[in-house]
Amino acid sequence: MASASITTTSAQPDPEFALAQRYAEKLLLLSQGSVDRHFDPFADIDWDHPDFQVDPRDRRWILPKAGDMFARHPWYQALSEARKIEIGLWRQANIAKVGLQFETLLIGGMVQHTFRLANGDPEFRYCTHEVIEECNHTLMFQEMVNRIGRDVPGMGPILKKLTYVVPPLAAVFPNLFFIAVLSGEEPIDHIQKSILRAGEQVHPIMRGVMAIHIAEEARHISFAHEFLEHHVPQANPLNKFVLSLAFPIVMWIGGRAIIIPPRAFFREFDIPDRVRKDVFFGLPDSKETFAGYYADVRTLAKRIGLMNPIAKTVWKVLGIDGPATRYRSEPQRKAA
Repeated sequence: MASASITTTSAQPDPEFALAQRYAEKLLLLSQGSVDRHFDPFADIDWDHPDFQVDPRDRRWILPKAGDMFARHPWYQALSEARKIEIGLWRQANIAKVGLQFETLLIGGMVQHTFRLANGDPEFRYCTHEVIEECNHTLMFQEMVNRIGRDVPGMGPILKKLTYVVPPLAAVFPNLFFIAVLSGEEPIDHIQKSILRAGEQVHPIMRGVMAIHIAEEARHISFAHEFLEHHVPQANPLNKFVLSLAFPIVMWIGGRAIIIPPRAFFREFDIPDRVRKDVFFGLPDSKETFAGYYADVRTLAKRIGLMNPIAKTVWKVLGIDGPATRYRSEPQRKAA
């Protein structure tokens, strides 16, 4: 009697499981990075060192041209050195305060997001690492403001209302929340890297704060990119279309909140309204610089299917369209 032959077929791998596994491995790598390399603003910055003293005559507080549109305007350039320093102290303190407020919104949203995660979800561990780091950033930014000694408001009164809107957004619309995260993280990271790359003289307080922030923010930006790359393609077509239109709008709003000082700044230093309009709305250099903040996220939007013809029009209408990047944090280059 002939024996029956038995054939076996290997099980086909589940593509969804493979994607989830790769995503989990990336988050584990980011989490391990937070364990291996993290900073404490009161252990890693020697605030009481003589070099960190704030002298109102120190010209290192003059705004750096590489990282501040306002510094490049002829009105600011024509001021006396003392006046430039005075404005620089206020502006740098306010930028730190805005950074603190933005980080606080991010922390609130992250906590809302992690509260709903299932046991074993790799996002919980990474997000909690990031919340810890962002809390340290708020301490660092506030200490910088305190040392400078200017009573700055940070964001304007309308933007401060975001406190009541953004954190709940993370629980209900997580994809939109992490787009909002990038709208603030990308400009700050871009500005700080531009200053350090240019090699301009800045005060040690600024240099120390920027070095720590850039190092840890690289992980935070990477996570937001990974989150959107993993989750957005899983959304239904209608949600993806709405996200594609919201993406540039949120980028524009977040970027303006970060770079434009409150009205108190212009009143404090009697800055003409024409200068405000030039710097933040009108000059070609300012428009190009602002659009350049979002080169990486334009690449991301294209990669995850959020750069359709209508969305492209919205990017263009808002003045933040332009070329994509070949790699993350590619320096912005201008043609000769």
